Amino acid sequence: MDEFQSQLLELRAGWSRRDLLGLEELSAEEIVCILDTAEVFRRAFDQGIKKWSLLTGKTCVNLFFENSTRTRNSFSLAARRLGADVVDFSAATSSLSKGETVVDTARNLEAMGIDAVVVRHSTPGTPHLLAKSLRCSVINAGDGAHEHPTQGLLDILTIRRRLGRVEGLTVALVGDIAHSRTARSNIWGLKKLGAHVIVCGPSTLVSRDWEKLGVEYSYSLDEILPRVDVLNLLRIQFERQTRRPFPSVREYALLYAMNAERLARTKPGILIIAPGPINRGVEVTADVADGEHSAILDQVTNGVAVRMAVLWLLTSAPDQKRSPVKACL
Repeated sequence: MDEFQSQLLELRAGWSRRDLLGLEELSAEEIVCILDTAEVFRRAFDQGIKKWSLLTGKTCVNLFFENSTRTRNSFSLAARRLGADVVDFSAATSSLSKGETVVDTARNLEAMGIDAVVVRHSTPGTPHLLAKSLRCSVINAGDGAHEHPTQGLLDILTIRRRLGRVEGLTVALVGDIAHSRTARSNIWGLKKLGAHVIVCGPSTLVSRDWEKLGVEYSYSLDEILPRVDVLNLLRIQFERQTRRPFPSVREYALLYAMNAERLARTKPGILIIAPGPINRGVEVTADVADGEHSAILDQVTNGVAVRMAVLWLLTSAPDQKRSPVKACL
C-alpha cells in the first residue's frame, strides 16, 4: 500500500484542475496523468487492494437526470473504495418536480457540505453551467450528445493496457457517431495522444463535418477493417433519434455488425471495445463480444479505476484552480 500511495502522491503533484468537464479542454499531459493514476489503482486492485482512506471525510453526490447502470454504479463504487460518503440523487423524487432549477438543487446540496458533484443530464453544457455556479468539483458523467470524458478515459486506458501504447494506432469508432458523447470524448483524447481516428457508420449518422475534428470518415466498415488496430463499437441510440436513420436493424447489422466473418479479415491482434450497453446481434455478435479479442468487461473494471483517479485528483490536489469554462459544442 505504501508503494502505491507514494506513486499516487507523485502523480498528483502536477495536477491543478478542480473540474472534469470534457477531454477537449485537457492537455495530453493531463490525460496521461489521469491514466497513470488509474493504472496505479488498477494494479492495486489486481493485487487485492480494494479499500483506501484517501477521501475519508469527503462526500460525493451522483446527480443523474438520465438512466445509467455502469457509470452511476462505477462512480459510487469508486468513491466508496476511496473512503468517501456517497449521496445518490433521484430526479424523480426531488424538488425539481416542484419547479426548482438544476442549479438551485445543486447549490442546496453543496450547502450540505459536499465536495464533488457527478452530473449526467440530457442537455449539453449542464456540467459547465454547474461549474460556474458551484465551489465544489464538478464531473461530467455525460451531457447530451456532447462529451462523456470518463468513458473516453477508460476506453483509452483499456487500449493502452492491452496494446501497450496509443500513439500510432488506428482506432475506428463505428455506429451512431451523430448522437454519441463517447465518440467526441474518444476523438479528443485519442488524437491528443497520437492515434489516427476513423468514424464509420451510415451517412445519416456520420457526416463529413466530423473531418473538422481532424478525423477520417467512412461509410464502409469492410473497407477500413484491414488497417484498424482498435474497433470501438458504439450503440445505436434510438432514444435520441426523431426518426430511424436506416431502413431496418437487420440491414444495419448486415453492414456494420462485427461478426466472426469480419473478424477473420482484421489484423491478428485487433482489439474490440464497446462502451455499453451492447446490443448483441446489432453492433456485435455474441461470439465476438465474448471472444478473445474483446475487452468489453475489462473496460468496466478499468472504469472504476479511472473514476477513482478522477475523484481523487479533483478533490484532494492542493492549489487547485478552476479553469475558464468553455462553451460546449
